[in-house]
Amino acid sequence: MAEAERIIGTPDIPEAAGAEPEHTDKSAASGERSDSPGAREPAEPSGSGSGSEEKAAVAERPRGKRRIAVLFTVAALAYALDLVSKIIVVAKLEHHEPIEIIGDWLRFEAIRNAGAAFGFGEAFTVIFTVIATAVIVVIARLARKLYSLPWAIALGLLLGGALGNLTDRIFRSPGVFEGAVVDFIAPKGFAVFNLADSAIVCGGILIVLLSFRGLDPDGTVHKN
Repeated sequence: MAEAERIIGTPDIPEAAGAEPEHTDKSAASGERSDSPGAREPAEPSGSGSGSEEKAAVAERPRGKRRIAVLFTVAALAYALDLVSKIIVVAKLEHHEPIEIIGDWLRFEAIRNAGAAFGFGEAFTVIFTVIATAVIVVIARLARKLYSLPWAIALGLLLGGALGNLTDRIFRSPGVFEGAVVDFIAPKGFAVFNLADSAIVCGGILIVLLSFRGLDPDGTVHKN
């Protein structure tokens, strides 16, 4: 019987012969379906793009405490130096001969200036007083968003200088908001100025440099 089966051959049995290929075909079919567009992972919702942008913006925001303390410390120091120097100049130098510091190149000479910094615009004392007041208000409002240390120093210099000259315009003769500013630093061939003017100029130069480098008061950096 076994010999006869060997000669005749084993008949094809669909269950036995086709089971494995059929299974393979099904696997291939299922693989095709998994790769099909309908079987892919669902697309991100339309709002996810804006959400990621918001997270990136938050990550780029500067961290740390605001620099308000630095701003007002620098402003107080600049204001105090200007105020003390003017008190000494009025008491010791006004109505006296100029003091030569470096020969004719630099001397201390007390004068009263009704104009802006370095003696410009003496006919607009009240206007300069209003401008100085506006500058102080703007700096105080900007301090709430201040995170940059260099900007804190620059704005502190501006604030201290503006307060120093504004004090003269309010409390010195000839009257309120028309007072003449005390100047005493007299380089050769240049206008006479004071420490408040120096603070304002230094703060302005620093702000120009920071703006040129793309550094904003909130600490962010942008490239033009």
